Parts: sequence; C-alpha cells; structure tokens
Amino acid sequence: MVEKLISISLRNRWIVLLVATILFGCGIYSVKQNPIDAIPDLSENQVIVYTEWMGRSPQIIEDQITYPLVSNLQGIPKVKNIRASSMFGMSFIYVVFDDEADIYWARTRVLERLNYAQRLLPADITPTLGPDGTGVGHIFWYTLNASNYDLGELRALQDWYIKLGLQTVKGVSEVASFGGFQKQYQITVDPHKLTYNHISISDVMNAVHSNNDDVGGRKFEINDAAYIVRGLGYIKNIEEVENIAVVSNGSIPIRIKDVASVQMGGDLRLGIFDENGEGEKVGGIVVMRYGENADQVIKSVKEKMNDIQKGLPAGVEFKIAYDRSGLIEEAVDSVKHTLIEEMIAVSIIVLLFLFHWRSALSILIQIPITVASSFILLNTFGISSNIMSLTGIALAIGVIVDNGIVMVENSHRNLSVEQNKENT
Repeated sequence: MVEKLISISLRNRWIVLLVATILFGCGIYSVKQNPIDAIPDLSENQVIVYTEWMGRSPQIIEDQITYPLVSNLQGIPKVKNIRASSMFGMSFIYVVFDDEADIYWARTRVLERLNYAQRLLPADITPTLGPDGTGVGHIFWYTLNASNYDLGELRALQDWYIKLGLQTVKGVSEVASFGGFQKQYQITVDPHKLTYNHISISDVMNAVHSNNDDVGGRKFEINDAAYIVRGLGYIKNIEEVENIAVVSNGSIPIRIKDVASVQMGGDLRLGIFDENGEGEKVGGIVVMRYGENADQVIKSVKEKMNDIQKGLPAGVEFKIAYDRSGLIEEAVDSVKHTLIEEMIAVSIIVLLFLFHWRSALSILIQIPITVASSFILLNTFGISSNIMSLTGIALAIGVIVDNGIVMVENSHRNLSVEQNKENT
C-alpha cells in the first residue's frame, strides 16, 4: 500500500504539490480561527444558579430554596450531575451537563425550569444564572490609581461607568467589581421613638420605598400644546430621606428624622482587596465568555480601556494587575522559535552530510505544512491553542524532522544502490 502511494505521488507531482498547497492554506486559516489561551480549559460544562435571600439561616435556605430548585432541575436532558450548597443568605446550584452539550442550549434549558420552579419559592425571591464563563475565564484584572478620591467614589466610578463600558466588549461575559465601599443611604432607627409614636419598622420601610419613585400622570393640552404631568420622587440627598413622612399625628407629620438618623455609608464588607501591601484598591475582574479567543478579548478590552480613560476624572488611571496575554504570547513565540531553529538545524545537517539542496528543501516544506495541518485537527475537535497543545506541537516538530532526515537518507542510500547495480 505504501509503495503504491509513493509511486502514485511520484507520477503525479503537481497534484501532490497542489494538495500540499491547499492543506497549507487551510492550516493557515485554521491558525487564525483557533482560539488562543495560555491555560487549557479543563472545567466542567456547567451552569450556575445563584439565589439570594439575605438574613436567612443556611437551614432555611436549604429547605425553601435549594431543595425545591434541585428537585425541579433533575429532569433536564443531558444533565450529568447536580451539586448544591446553602449558606447564610445565599444558595448556589451547579448543574453539570455532558461534555458534548452546547453551553447556551444548557443555559436555556435551565432557565425554562427556573421559570416553572419560581412558584415554589418564597415571594420576591428570583434565582439568577451565573455568567457564561468558565473556571479559567478570569483573563484580566485591573485597579484604579487615584490619590484625590476615596474608596467610595472609586467604587461608584467602577460600578456605574467603567464596568458598564467594559461589558460591551465582544467576548466579555462579566466584569466583577472588587474593593472599596458601595455607597448607600443608611437609616438607623431608634426603637424607643418608634414605640412612643406607635410606628413599626414596616411603616418606615414602606414610607421610604413609596417615596423613592417617580409617579406618572395623564397628558393634557393647553393652547395646542401637550403637557405630561408626573411627580418626581427619587431621592437625591440625605435631607430628602430625613423629610419623608412616615405617619401623621393629627395634622403633624412624623418624619424619618423624628424616629431615626440618616447617613451616607458603605455596604457591609466581608474583606478588603490589598495590592502589594500598599493599601486597599478598587478595580475589576474581566471574565471571558465560554469558547472565546482569550488573546483577542484582552486586546479588545485594552482598546476599550483607552476609550474609557478619556472620560475618567482627572487623576484616575488604570493599572493592570493581571494580564494573561503576556503568557499567551510567550507560548506562541516559543513554538515559532522552535520551528525556526529546527528548520535551520535540519538545513545545515542535510547540506553537510548529503550536499543536496533539494533534499533539504523537501524537509523544510513538510515542517510548516504539518504544523499548519495540526491546527485543522484542533479546530475539528474543539481544542484551543494553549500551553499544553502548543507544547505538544513543539515536541512533534522534532519527530517530523527526524522522520524527514531518515527518509531522505534512506532514499539516497537506495538510489545509490540502484545506481551501482546499473553501473555493474
């Protein structure tokens, strides 16, 4: 079989060259299309369901949220396993699917079941899906450098400007904020004043909630002009919160400031983010979508950060804390250098021992064709270019070179034997 294949190839050299050219062209196209990352993604094909019910114990979370959801998620097709954990105020459910299941198909199936299971949960409790990323999706970290701004102002800038801008980048699943203080209006109620005025906590909560909203009215026309009536009620400062009326004692309103104190503060924190021992920082973590090209996503994020930088206040700058693109580029450069070094070494060896430039050229041609063809297989089986796969290609280059040298030397030996027979 091998002899027939060799004889057919020798009789049809131009066809062989055409096939090699097409194979090399498809390989180059596959190289450009293949996702590049530094770390191989070995995480499970899973969908995370997150539910928050603050102030409840883990046992209540388990009985009223985790158990009903897990029970209803069991019948989803292609589900391999379901794991869940209940903690104080939060529930996490990990729905693990078969490896061949499409991640977005899986998320759709989970969302359908959650809509059905919503009726089994307590009122005003809505489970949400986690980001469509993987365990190795944290590809880029950054912090904000600013000397004239406090941590609350930087966190507000991160949550309401920077984060929203970076989430528009193609391939970004989520931008998770960390550090700083999340600003909030804090109302500290005096229980003795509530008792004296016959007011409950729910009365205070309902008053604040109802007074922090816009109210719509009807439209009327005057002199051929249409006017829309609406009430503006969103809270803008502490004074507006203090002046909210809870109840009235006869004709005298009892306001928030009569039964409580109001201040601007930060949300409860369970930790801080310190950078190199220099103090607390505010920043974000960019999470990549499933199956995206990490190198291209990081480049797009950096371009978007340059645009966002133009709108930041004076003195606020980005500082990169973690950038995976450096590791990715080093892995790719390593394969390039190995390929070039092998081609040079093979050329020198063949020319020194055989003194035949066509033999050296045949070996040099097969190396890039073989490497480019390997990326066709990587795309076919859905494997990204990472440290493991690129290392395997780099090691395989040595085998290709050894095989080429052995085959060329064997061909020269057989040709010399045949030539000696003809001469004798």
